[in-house]
Amino acid sequence: MIAATAQPSLATYLDRRMPRILLLGAISGFPWVLIGSSLSLWLKDDGMSRSTIGWAGLIFSVYAINYLWAPLIDRIRIPWLTEKVGHRKAWILLLQIVILLMLLVWSTLSPSESLAVVIAVGVVIAVASASQDITIDALRIEQVAETESATMAAGAAVAVVGWWTGFKLGGLLSLLVAGAFEERGVADHWQATFLVLAVLMVVMNLLLLLIPEMSWRERRERQRADEHRLVGNADDNIFKLTVGWIGSTIISPISSFFRQNGVALACAILAFVFLFKIGEAFVGRMSIVFYDDIGFSKGDIGLYSKGLGWVTTIVFTLIGGWFAVKRGVVTALILAGIAMAATNLLFAAMAWQGEPSTLLFAVAVIVDDAAAAIATVIFVTFISLMVDRTYTATQYALLSSIGTSGRTVVAASSGALVDGLGGDWGTFFILTAVMVLPSLILLYWLRNRLPTRQQVEPAVVSPVTPVNPGT
Repeated sequence: MIAATAQPSLATYLDRRMPRILLLGAISGFPWVLIGSSLSLWLKDDGMSRSTIGWAGLIFSVYAINYLWAPLIDRIRIPWLTEKVGHRKAWILLLQIVILLMLLVWSTLSPSESLAVVIAVGVVIAVASASQDITIDALRIEQVAETESATMAAGAAVAVVGWWTGFKLGGLLSLLVAGAFEERGVADHWQATFLVLAVLMVVMNLLLLLIPEMSWRERRERQRADEHRLVGNADDNIFKLTVGWIGSTIISPISSFFRQNGVALACAILAFVFLFKIGEAFVGRMSIVFYDDIGFSKGDIGLYSKGLGWVTTIVFTLIGGWFAVKRGVVTALILAGIAMAATNLLFAAMAWQGEPSTLLFAVAVIVDDAAAAIATVIFVTFISLMVDRTYTATQYALLSSIGTSGRTVVAASSGALVDGLGGDWGTFFILTAVMVLPSLILLYWLRNRLPTRQQVEPAVVSPVTPVNPGT
C-alpha cells in the first residue's frame, strides 16, 4: 500500500468538482426531509402518538439493507437512459422520478384516514432514496481519482455539506411553507407543501444532468475481468458465465473487504460502524417532536433547527475535514464522539428549563450540529477510504448500511422510550448520551490494529488498495 501525504488547502475546496459533489449530497439528503421531519410533524398534526411517530421511523430501515441490491445497481444498466446520460445518472434519475410520483400520491392522502397507505408510500420513497444513495455515493467517489487523497478528504466534507444542505434547507423550506399554508387556513397544508417540494426536486434533477461520469464500459470490462478470474474462460458455458456474474457481482465485493482487513478485524470495524451514531439517531428521530412538545412553533423550529443548524453544519463540516487530516481519522472520531455524547446533555437542560427558551434552543442547536457535522464528515472520510474502486457502490453501500441499521432500526423505538419514561425528555437525552460510549470503547481498541494505518495517522490520507489478510 502506498501512503500519500495530504496537504489540503482552501484551493482544494475550490476545485471545480466540488459543486458537483455538493449537488449529489443535496440530492441524497433531501428525501430525508420527506420521510423524516415532514412526515413526523404531519403525523403529529393529524393526532398520532409519539410511539406511532417513532415506529414510523422503521421506514428508514431500508437504508440498512440497501447493500443487498447494491450489486445489481452496480451492474444492471437502464435501457436507453444509460446510453444517454450514463450508468450512475440513469439510476438516479429513474429513482428520483419514483420519489416525485410518491410525493404526488401523498398530496392526496390524510394520515388520520389512511395511515397504512401514507406509511406504505413513505416506504416506497425510502426504498427509492436508499437505492439512489448507492449510486450517488459511487458517482461522488468516482469524481475524484484514487491518487488524489487530499481531494478525497475535501470531497467527503463537501458531500456531507451537500447532504445537510438538502436536509436542513429542504426541511426549513418545508416547515416555512407548511406553516404559511397553515396560518392561511389551508386545511391540507402538508399535502400542499409536498407539491412545492416536488418542484424543487425537478430543479435538482436538471442540474444533475450537468455532472460528468466515468465510462460504464470501462467499469464493465474490469468486472468482466474479475468474472474471468473466478471461472476462467467461460465464453461457451452458460453455467460458468452465470456463476462468474454472481460471484463478481455479489461475492467479490464482500470478500474483498474481509480480504483487506482479515475476518476478525473486519467484524470489529463493522461493529464500530453499527454502534457509532445510535445515540445521535435517537435524538434526531424525536427532536422535531420534542421541539413541538415544549412549545416552539413551526417557524421557530425551522429557523433554529434547520436554518441556524444549516449554517453551523456547513462551517463545522469543513472544519471536520481539516480536523480529520490534522489529528488522524481515529483520534478525530474519538474526540468527535465524546463531543457528540456531551451535547445531548444540552437537550436535557432544555427539557428541564420549563418554559421554552430560544437562547438555549439556539445554543443547543449550534453545539449539537457542530459536533454531529464534525463526526459525520470524519466518519464518511473513514469509510470512503475503505472501498475498492472496482466495487465502489457495493462496498460503500455495505459499510453505510451497517451504520444506518443502528441509526434507523434501533432508533425506531425512540418514541416508545419517551412514552415509557412518561414523557421525561430529560432522562431520555441522558440515556442517548450513554449510548455513544460502547462505540468509543471499541474504536479505542481498534486504533492501533487497523491494517490501513497509513490512512488514519495525522496529515496522511491515502486511497485503499487490497492488502494481504492479517496485515
